[in-house]
Formats: sequence, C-alpha cells, structure tokens
Amino acid sequence: MLKMFLPNEHVESIFEIRPSELKEKGIKGVVTDLDNTLVAWDQRDATPEIVEWFKLMKDNGIQVTIISNNNENRVTTFSEPLNIPFIYSARKPLRQAFRKARKSMNLEKGEIAVVGDQLLTDVLGGNRANLYTILVVPIVQTDGFITRFNRKIERRLLNWFRKRGKISWEEQKWKK
Repeated sequence: MLKMFLPNEHVESIFEIRPSELKEKGIKGVVTDLDNTLVAWDQRDATPEIVEWFKLMKDNGIQVTIISNNNENRVTTFSEPLNIPFIYSARKPLRQAFRKARKSMNLEKGEIAVVGDQLLTDVLGGNRANLYTILVVPIVQTDGFITRFNRKIERRLLNWFRKRGKISWEEQKWKK
C-alpha cells in the first residue's frame, strides 16, 4: 500500500523535466499541479520561465493540463492567459480528474506523466490512476493550512522510504 506514495521519478523543479526525456519514456502529455509546483502557492501569475517551459512542451508536441485542488478563480486566473487546459477543485488523490485529463488529451495511461509537489495528492493520485509520477521539490517553504498537515505525513513517508532504500535524494531539500 505504501508504494502508492512512491514517485517514479524525483526532480528539483519543473524545469528539469525536458521534452526529449519525456519522449524517451513514451510520454506525450503532462498533468501538472499548480501551487508550489509551477509557482508559489500565493503567486497569482506565471513567471516568464514557466511561460517558456509551457512553450517548450508545446513546441515539442507534449500536451499539458493543469489539475489543481484549488478553486475555480485561482486556477482560471493562472491558466486562461496561458491558454492551458485546466481542471479545478480536482479532489486529488481521487482518480476522476486524472481520467478527465487523460480523455481530454486523448492519450493512453502510459503516455501521461503527473507532476506535483505532494505525495498525498499528486503522487498518490497519479499512481492510483496508473500514470507515471514525478515529484518536484516545493517552490516555497510555506503552505496553506491543509497542506502543512499533509507535509508532516509526507516527511514521515519520505523517511520511511529513505530508511528502506527506496529513495536516495537529499533529505534537507524536503524539510520544512
């Protein structure tokens, strides 16, 4: 059961995710979280670097959809200026939003990577939907109330995985 919290891959930031490496894995689409994955949870708009990352994906034939547990206003305000498809109030880790994204992208399960900063929502949801999962280090060290609670559980899971040799990346990057 705990293996459902284990990502397929770990990266420092979204910018380490490159189209050529995705294509080597047969990935044609990315479902990404918004807050603390693309931008800080309290940052309204995309940075120029994120705009460029979306362009890079599109130019290389990689579809991107944003899936967020946040509300309609937050996700719409961020996504619409970028012309990026999105799903708000996703209720991750439930599978419904992941299925909806997969169908709208018209891709198979093996062709989609889920990218996010949380084990309890992004990784668990992506794994439950049988998708490739990539965990990123959260952009900022602050979080909303519910996420702060999730981070405590997350630290315990990461320590458990580390002690059993399931992960090897640096622990200090994940301490809050």
